[in-house]
Amino acid sequence: MNDRPNPTTRNRGATWVGLFIALFGMLIVRGAVYAFYPPYSFPATFWRESLNWVCAIALLLIIRFGEHLPFRSVGIGRASIKSSLAWSGIIAVVCAVLAFGIAALTHYNGGSSGAALAKLPLWLTTLIVLRAGVLEELFYRGYAIERLVGLGLNRFWAGLIPLLIFGVAHWTGGWANIVIALVLGAVLTLFYLWRRDLVANMIGHFMVDFIANVLPRLF
Repeated sequence: MNDRPNPTTRNRGATWVGLFIALFGMLIVRGAVYAFYPPYSFPATFWRESLNWVCAIALLLIIRFGEHLPFRSVGIGRASIKSSLAWSGIIAVVCAVLAFGIAALTHYNGGSSGAALAKLPLWLTTLIVLRAGVLEELFYRGYAIERLVGLGLNRFWAGLIPLLIFGVAHWTGGWANIVIALVLGAVLTLFYLWRRDLVANMIGHFMVDFIANVLPRLF
């Protein structure tokens, strides 16, 4: 952690804009889209997913041209792909065991949002899962944690604040889904604080969601 660049010394304003996008961008997009289209309908999903990627592109542009920092500053490219793949497998196993354990204890079956998701075309569900793994880790782990530390918060609060927002953002799936998101998000947060390997987080997150939402439909 001693080589962490401090974005506040480069462009503090850009960092605050980036944090707003990272912490609230996906929530604002979802609320705006659902104000016009039924949740999980095809048009709603198309616009939600498209605008989420627009938020991600905006954040990456802020990192490079607003803060003038490399993507390593959010954990991308800090480890070899071989190392990231190995750690992602461990992340996926730990998260999958915890998720299925909580689901079994709470009798959670995905709720209404899970049922709606299952009605979407398989290719679209796969893209949603990919977006969740890549963007949620970029927003709530890599960028938010690094920049909150750079703005002066200690690692505990820098990890906890994005985690709480990430967990509450899963309210559409019911209270059990919030619990699962908080527990799995805590695993991903702790791993990121330890290794600072965002690619491993992204792949591990994607694998867990793929196993839960896509794999059953293939069989």
